[in-house]
Amino acid sequence: MVPDPTAPLRTRLTDTFWERHASPWSAGTRFLTMPALLYAIYTRDRRLFAAVVGFVVVNPVLFPRPDSTDSWLSRIVLAEREWLRDEKGTMGLGYPNVLNVLNVPATLLALWAAWRRKLATTLVACVVAMALKIWWVDAIARRTEAGRTGRWPTDPEPDSRRDPGV
Repeated sequence: MVPDPTAPLRTRLTDTFWERHASPWSAGTRFLTMPALLYAIYTRDRRLFAAVVGFVVVNPVLFPRPDSTDSWLSRIVLAEREWLRDEKGTMGLGYPNVLNVLNVPATLLALWAAWRRKLATTLVACVVAMALKIWWVDAIARRTEAGRTGRWPTDPEPDSRRDPGV
């Protein structure tokens, strides 16, 4: 998807954000931020903490637009965009959004345990929180067209007459 130059600025910025965030490098490195953040809290490393928070902020636009969105990491980002565009939300008691609801106490426990320097609890809560997040993004990828096909929801269907490889 290429942002429409005639669209309003907010729309173009949003489209650019999601387009660049669909890079497998963007999605993949975001999964590393929770362990890095917990490590920074556990060790009381303020510079690392600031670096991780800064990385979280710039990550979605740090990497270039991917050449292909065939990877699972790209497809989960495309699925999240479609899921949010369709106003299905991220929290709720219905599946799969309940996974994010369950993620809240796991994440809070991980943060508390890191602050209290309880290593085993930090590690287990981190794994649970990350597993719930991966489960959620995979579940929405399976429920959205963009997640299944690797195409943006606004992209036209490929013309099989022009591209015999499709």
